[in-house]
Amino acid sequence: MNILLFCATGMVGQGVLRECLRASDVVRVQSVGRTATAVPHRKLREVVHQDLWNYGAIEAQLENFDACFFCLGVSSSGTGPGAVHAHPKPCSRPRTSARSARLMRP
Repeated sequence: MNILLFCATGMVGQGVLRECLRASDVVRVQSVGRTATAVPHRKLREVVHQDLWNYGAIEAQLENFDACFFCLGVSSSGTGPGAVHAHPKPCSRPRTSARSARLMRP
């Protein structure tokens, strides 16, 4: 299985990345984010891209994945118990290009 993971450096994204890399049925994980994860792993490929709402420049690198996680969120640091926290959202329509998938916004 090939996984596309957006925002793998945040609290939620780090957990998703860890589990994907540990999974025996995952062959490749490609992360897309504003910064690299700095996680050395043979399954991991990283794409650093600053504008997480405009993927035109890297569209060709977002094709041919079996699953996608969009883990963009805000930091929970300094928030109280009633704060809303981000949850990973799977992208729509696995096995399609990013253009036709119309990645879901949080």
